[in-house]
Amino acid sequence: MNRRKARTQSQNSINVYQDKNLQIIIGVTLMAVLGSSSIGPVLPALAQDFNIPPQQIGLVITVFVLPIALGTPVCGVLADRFGRKQILVPSLLLFAIAGSACSLAPNFRTLLEWRFLQGIGAAPCESLALTLISDLYTGKMLTAAMAFNATMIGISLAVYPLISGGLAATLGWRYPFLLPLSAIPVGVLVLFSLKTPKLQKPQEFNFKAYLHNIWRSINNSQVVGLLFAVVALFILLFGAYFTYIPILAANAFGASDVVIGIILASMALSLAFVSTQLGLFAQFFCELTLIKVSFIIYALALVITPALHNVWLLFVPSFLFGAAHGIVFPSTQALLGGLAPVEYRAGFMAVNATVLSLGQALGPLFAGVAFGLWGMQGVFYASAVFAIATLGLLSKLFAKRL
Repeated sequence: MNRRKARTQSQNSINVYQDKNLQIIIGVTLMAVLGSSSIGPVLPALAQDFNIPPQQIGLVITVFVLPIALGTPVCGVLADRFGRKQILVPSLLLFAIAGSACSLAPNFRTLLEWRFLQGIGAAPCESLALTLISDLYTGKMLTAAMAFNATMIGISLAVYPLISGGLAATLGWRYPFLLPLSAIPVGVLVLFSLKTPKLQKPQEFNFKAYLHNIWRSINNSQVVGLLFAVVALFILLFGAYFTYIPILAANAFGASDVVIGIILASMALSLAFVSTQLGLFAQFFCELTLIKVSFIIYALALVITPALHNVWLLFVPSFLFGAAHGIVFPSTQALLGGLAPVEYRAGFMAVNATVLSLGQALGPLFAGVAFGLWGMQGVFYASAVFAIATLGLLSKLFAKRL
């Protein structure tokens, strides 16, 4: 009987990957990833062209994710009130227009302004993608769908830097900013092909009661611990890794845009592979153990990076970063999706996405401060200390096993 149940669950997981609805939702997720991950390989060339010091170049990422952090809660409320598609489609259009306009920026300030508008368009993408997955699936199917979502994020994180680095090397740093135009066909698919479940909507929307219910669902040790893990992992990823690994490779080793893209791609491939093995890991270890192990791996990757003396050795911390992210990200998202109440799921997951975006915004800022105080080595050592401190704090927040 248990074997039959296992075969049924395995078949259901395969069916999830073949579901057209999930494939369209993955397309939305890929647009959210595109806005930040395609920029890494062009940062050194962009900084040189506009004469921007290393401690300020992270603003290209920060001004994109900051409106996501601020706008995601609003988008979550609107999506619960008016519907998922009504918010998602115009947002994808704004993402495409503002993102491609960055390629025409005559100066650094204008580039930041267009990136800010692009971030507004990206605000609902990730949270509503996670919300739609939680709307459509439950139980093991939800975990499989979240793992597949994470796998495709990993693949995109590998492909985008390669495409971006190739375009920057052959045509210049402006051309990778045309990639957001791909959000237009994704928006068309969402509008006409995505099938979403019908949710009961109250005739009168009590905003105060809505916020109270979301706060009540978040205000427990399990959710707080998961949200803290999310913000910490993205501080590490977007600070030390995505911002300063490219600068280290370029300044210390003279790496080209293409080489930087390959290094970043290796992290993403590691993420994609490890996330596909999450179900196997979960059979032997509880979620709390997997989360703790991930931050130990982060700390190890960060500690060894300053000691490397060859550009190709940067593959080692890249693989470690990918492995850690491939374990902790889908684990936290599946757990949060399962804890999200149906009536205000978009708002709940918007809080999750806001925390995620907050980590993306704070990462380059914190790493920039560390760079200004202690130089390039200080970025990685300070981030390693932060990873260990996060591990200790998580042990306290997860006082009760998930």
